[in-house]
Amino acid sequence: MPVLTMFALAVLAVAFIALDALLFTITMTTGTTGQPPALGLMRSAGGITFSLGLILVVVGGAVLFTGNNLIAMAWASGRVTTQQVMRNWGGVYLGNLVGAIGTAALVRLVGIHSMSDGAVGATMVQIARSKIALDPVLAVARGILCNVLVCLAIWLCMGAWTVTDKILAIVFPVPAFVACGFEHSVAIMYVLPIGAALAAGISAPLSVTDAVGNLALVTICNVLGGTVLVALIYWLV
Repeated sequence: MPVLTMFALAVLAVAFIALDALLFTITMTTGTTGQPPALGLMRSAGGITFSLGLILVVVGGAVLFTGNNLIAMAWASGRVTTQQVMRNWGGVYLGNLVGAIGTAALVRLVGIHSMSDGAVGATMVQIARSKIALDPVLAVARGILCNVLVCLAIWLCMGAWTVTDKILAIVFPVPAFVACGFEHSVAIMYVLPIGAALAAGISAPLSVTDAVGNLALVTICNVLGGTVLVALIYWLV
C-alpha cells in the first residue's frame, strides 16, 4: 500500500474500534437516580428499532439526504458536477422535509400520542424540547458523528448481495448513533413538527426560531460528517 493509503485506513480502523467501545460502554451503563436500571440496554434496544427507517430506505429504494452525502465521492472523482450535487441534495432535502411534516400530521391524526394515558405524547414533546435546548457545540459534534455512522451503513450496503446482507449491514451502525445520542437532521424533521403540534396541548409552545436553528446546524454538520469523514476519506484511499 502507498503510505498515505495505509495511514488513512489505520486512522479509520481505530476510529471504528473507538465507536464500538463507545456503544459497548453505553450498553453496559446502568441508570442513575430517577433513571431505569438498565439505561444502556434500553438505549441500545431503541437504536435497534430505529434501524427500521434506514432498512426501508435502502431495501425499498427510497432516497435519504444524509445517505446521499456519499455523492461527494463521485464529485471528487469528477463524475458529477457541483451543480448536479446541489440539485440532488436540495431536491432530496426538500422531499425529506415534506415527507417528515406529512408523516407527523398523520401520526397526530391517528392519536398515537394518547397511548399509555398520554405518556407517548409527553415523550414526543420531551424529545423535541431536548433537541431545541441542545448546546450548539454538542449539536455540531453529534451531527458530524451521526452521519459518519449513517454513511458507513450505506457504504457497507454497497458490498451486500442480498436483502438479508443489507439489513445486517444496517443493524449495527444505526443503533450505535441512536444509543450514543447523535443528531440526525432527517429524524429531526419529524421530531420537531410532531413535538410542536403536541406541545400546545401539554405545555408551553416550542420556539420556531430555535427549532429551525437546530435543524440547520445539525444539517450542516451531517453534511460535514458524511462528505469529509466518509466519502472523501474513502475517495482519498
